[in-house]
Amino acid sequence: MSPDELLTTTRSVRKRLDLHRPVPRELIEECLEIALQAPSGSNRQSWHWLVVTDRAQRAAIGEFYRRAVAGYLESSGAAGKLFAEDPERAKVQSRVGSSVAYLGEKMGEVPVLVIPCLRVPELPAGNQAGLWGSILPAAWSYMLAARARGLGTAWTTLHLAFETEIAELLGLPEDVRQAALIPTAYAVGTDFRRAARQPLSDVLHFDRW
Repeated sequence: MSPDELLTTTRSVRKRLDLHRPVPRELIEECLEIALQAPSGSNRQSWHWLVVTDRAQRAAIGEFYRRAVAGYLESSGAAGKLFAEDPERAKVQSRVGSSVAYLGEKMGEVPVLVIPCLRVPELPAGNQAGLWGSILPAAWSYMLAARARGLGTAWTTLHLAFETEIAELLGLPEDVRQAALIPTAYAVGTDFRRAARQPLSDVLHFDRW
């Protein structure tokens, strides 16, 4: 894939995750080696990566995730409820909502769960953009590397509704914060396409709003 194709076809994969094909540990480590080349604020590199493959641990995380998704789907901000006034966009949102619900039931069966974390003494009360900006690019690099190797991933933070419980389950130190949960599996097919997006002209501003 060209860089442009990789960047425009890396999608959130939920229904097309192969739940039965094992993913070699070496392949995950290869993707993470690439992720570690991402920028990090002040070059601190305070990231940590928790890779969960144990069946019981995955199932436990999956149950917390199922409960979080159930609450999300009932909320007014659930993907499937957005843009109901726009028939074309509503179709897309309905598909997204359906795939979120599917992953909510299947998360615990995904072969590999990757949790990118940051080690920070305490979360600042004010602007946290710089803090999370030191892990998000690396996590996205991991997802791109996975896509280039035939793996599917999805970015989700819904599990953080049970952040404390999952931290205890996984034995995280108190100063380690979870940034996301990235289910990883071989993708069923690799024919992912560009997504429908708003026109650039609707969201682009030069010099002033």
